[in-house]
Parts: sequence; structure tokens; C-alpha cells
Amino acid sequence: MEAGIVGLPFIGKTTLFNALSARGVDSTSGGAADKPNLAVVHVPDPRLSLINRYIETKKIVQANLQLVDVAGLMAGASKGEGLGNRFLSHVRGVDALLHVVRCFEDDAVPHVNGSVDPVRDVDEVETELMFADLEQVEGMTDKAQKQARTGDKEAKLRLEVIEACHATLSEGRPVSALSGGVMDSEEARQVLKSIALLTAKPVLYVANIGEENLNADSDHVHRLRACARERGGMVVPVCAKLDAELVELDESERGEMLEGLGLSEPALNVLARATYELLGLQSFFTAGPKEIRAWTVSIGATAPEAASVIHSDMQRGFIRAEIYAVNDLENHRTEQAIRAAGKLRVEGKSYVMQDGDVTHFLFNV
Repeated sequence: MEAGIVGLPFIGKTTLFNALSARGVDSTSGGAADKPNLAVVHVPDPRLSLINRYIETKKIVQANLQLVDVAGLMAGASKGEGLGNRFLSHVRGVDALLHVVRCFEDDAVPHVNGSVDPVRDVDEVETELMFADLEQVEGMTDKAQKQARTGDKEAKLRLEVIEACHATLSEGRPVSALSGGVMDSEEARQVLKSIALLTAKPVLYVANIGEENLNADSDHVHRLRACARERGGMVVPVCAKLDAELVELDESERGEMLEGLGLSEPALNVLARATYELLGLQSFFTAGPKEIRAWTVSIGATAPEAASVIHSDMQRGFIRAEIYAVNDLENHRTEQAIRAAGKLRVEGKSYVMQDGDVTHFLFNV
């Protein structure tokens, strides 16, 4: 799972990246000036520790999220303003975009547009993303037309998808607004995915709030939420500055600071879970003396598909899965007791995995 962080310059993108990755990336330049910042971060999941209460293991392995932080965009980026949009190629391959939007006032940190206006800022960045996509599809059109003239069915479909994207973008709408017509087929949706357009990706809006507004009850946040609803998106409020400070503390100090602020957990935990939700992902667990590990699968994945995340041979030779819930372990304390209580479920190839399943796969190759 990979997410790209986008937004205007000097709105806290790289501070957020620092907090998420616990890395000391210099944010004074307003983001990655000559290349993207990259990091693999863990997705917090308290269920791993709960499992470890009852199952001893050598190590605990969390699910991962890869982050790509690129230079801030600004109005006119498509025409070369600021650092331009030449670094957007680094986020074309990601699964989702985290669009960081400034929702705090601070005279010591001037806004690139002179004032804080989250709706204007969202429109500005998304317009530049549409211009970048339009340039991308225009560059593909000649080649697609030549290939379609051969009569090849796949080439003709690719041209139809590119033309549909061009028409939508030319109207000032993101590619995510495309529906019906040629896009009704799964084949067309796979073509669209292969083109890797920025405005086709799911977006999570990250409201970067100030320390004086940790309850996220401000006009800026309310306006961003309304803006996101219009686009079918979600908003997660994060105080990037505060969370960047929290990651520098040890666990006990972090807990004390959160308690003093009236918070149950860092906002970054909420952000990681929201990114999972945005992408339609869930976790299942394997647990044993060597390791307890969280694995990531799409919601709706079957047991053999989940097994393939561990190793392709496990899907190929899948026999059955033995599954119980984390709550069952908490109630009965051992897998032997779970089995004795009749809570261990034996599932076959058609079983659809549920979030939090603790699973043993049986296979033979």
C-alpha cells in the first residue's frame, strides 16, 4: 500500500511526513526540492499487542504503508510556476493521495497565498492535478490512435478510455467523476488504472490544525469537511506539529502528553486507519512462536487470496483455513481453549476474510 502526500508549499506536508515516518527530513524547503522523500511506516494496530498477551513470540510485525512526499504545488505549476509539476510523476504509481490542507492561523508562518482558505487551496491543487493529467493524456493520444487503427480490440478500448478522460478533464472535472459509457466494463477500469492518472485516485483530505484547536472545531475545518463531502471524500484532522513532537518521546512520555491534552491516541494512528478505509483494506493476523504479524488484504478477499499474500504456494495448494477472532483469544486465553470451546472455525475456499481474523492456513503443494 502506497500513498502520496500532496498540497501547497509551506502548509505542513513535510512536517506530517516527519511525524508519520519519525524521520528528520528538513521541512524548511517546503517539501522535497529535487527528489521525493520516501519512507515505509508502520500502521498501528493495538490488536497485535493484545494477541501477544496470550501468545509468546520472538517478534511482532505490523502492516506497512509506503509514503511519497513531493514538492508543494502552487497555482501555475503546470506552466512552470514554483517547482512546477515535474515531480508529480513520483506519485502516479501510488494507490491514494493524502492531500494536506492548512487549517491553522499563524502569523509567523505566512501562507503562500497570503491568507488561510482551505477550499481555495483544495481547488488550486486539484486544478493543477487536472492540468497534469490533461498533459498526460494528450501525450498518449497520438500513439493510442495509431495503435487503434490496427483494429486491435485492446488498443481501441485504450483509445476510448483516453478520449473519455480527455473530455472529462477538458470540462474541468477530475477523472474520478467518469462513470457510465465506456467505463462500465471491468476491462476499461483496468485500462484506466494502468494509465495512472492523478485525479483518478482516491483522496484523503488531511486538515493540518493548530495546537490551540485539537478538537478540530473551527471554521476552516468545517469548510474543508463540506468541501470534501461534495467530492465524496473524508477529512482527518491532524496537528502535524504536535504529532512530530510526540514521535520524539518515549512511550511513557508520549502517553502522559496525550493524557494531558485529553487525547486517547496520536492523530497519526487515526490517519493510518483512515487510509486503510479509503483503500478498502483490512488486516488479518498470523500468530506463532516465531512472529505475530498483521497482513493486508482487500475487503472481500477470500481465504485463498489472503493466503497468497503470505506466499503464492499457499494459495495454489490451499486446503482450508482455521480461524478465530481476537476477542476469542481474549476470552479463552489459549488457542487450545478456543478449540475446546468450539470457537475455532474451519473455513474453505469460498470464505470471505473478516477484519481481525487470526488465521492458520493449511496447504499442500
